[in-house]
Amino acid sequence: MPNNFKKVYKKEGRNIYAHAHKSGKATFTWEIRYRRNGYDISVCGKTIEIVKKKFLEKLEVNPLPKNGVLNYIPITFHSFSTYYFENYRIKKVCSETYKKDLIRYKKYLEPYFKETPLVKITLAQCQKRIDDIIEQGKGKTADEIFFLMNGIFRYAKDNHIIQNSPSDAVFRVQHEKASGTALTKEEEKKLLFSVKNSRFEICFAIALYTGLRPNEYQSIEIDRNKGFIIAKNSKQKKKRNDETVYKKIPITPMLRPYIEANPQPYMYTPKHLRKILNMILPNHILYDLRTTFYSRCKECGVEEPAYKSFMGHSLKSVDKAYTDLSDEYLIAQGNKIVY
Repeated sequence: MPNNFKKVYKKEGRNIYAHAHKSGKATFTWEIRYRRNGYDISVCGKTIEIVKKKFLEKLEVNPLPKNGVLNYIPITFHSFSTYYFENYRIKKVCSETYKKDLIRYKKYLEPYFKETPLVKITLAQCQKRIDDIIEQGKGKTADEIFFLMNGIFRYAKDNHIIQNSPSDAVFRVQHEKASGTALTKEEEKKLLFSVKNSRFEICFAIALYTGLRPNEYQSIEIDRNKGFIIAKNSKQKKKRNDETVYKKIPITPMLRPYIEANPQPYMYTPKHLRKILNMILPNHILYDLRTTFYSRCKECGVEEPAYKSFMGHSLKSVDKAYTDLSDEYLIAQGNKIVY
């Protein structure tokens, strides 16, 4: 067997090595991998000469950065997408959304486009990717991949790599999103009666009377002095320093008796609570409790800035700049939720 590694190229002080893999009793395959600074260049060949040639061809499309510092913008799909995630997407969304986007990208986009030069990607290719996902019966996933793909291409356009986004004209039947179904007041009473005096009672009361997202349940803290439930906002973060954003929901008259009876509530995991809810109200999902709270806010006349704050919804840029909701205002609005 030849030496496992052999230097085949040197550029700007960086040594590039080929690695031998045994492919038969007396045969070997050579491979060069370069995975740094967002790049994933990998080529194989039967000889050193072949693999070096393939590697140099890829370098013409994606030249190596000087001194290990990325000083240019990649122009092939996967390399550019990595650049997009690390330099743009991470600043726009919360960490949970970012992780989910990466998972979707690696499953549906990276294996499809690979390192195709961005300028060579066509509308037909983009359309086929979306159509294939829809044919699998994954309408919601198709929507998510479309918006992610469109974001990548538009960022490439903004960086003057392509003139037009090939995904702009993709035709798709937009997936109809289910926004949740509010519980009727009778169903609400049934739920709370079914868990009365159990360790789950406070969990469902908090879920019903705060509108928290299920993935926010276990982040709650209670500020009894000011009368608020404090929780992480899983959909927002401070853009500059990536700090967690918190939201506060008043302890409303509907929730107050449960908090007084449970001064240190323990919130079970959403997975656990889903099982309990399914036994009591099999036609509802846990997210419906959030929808219920939203509906009750509107029914009870809570003003829009207040219920948006309770729900953790994004405010328009003008609202963010000029609206500072006082605790007194939020408490007064929360006290309207009585039914």
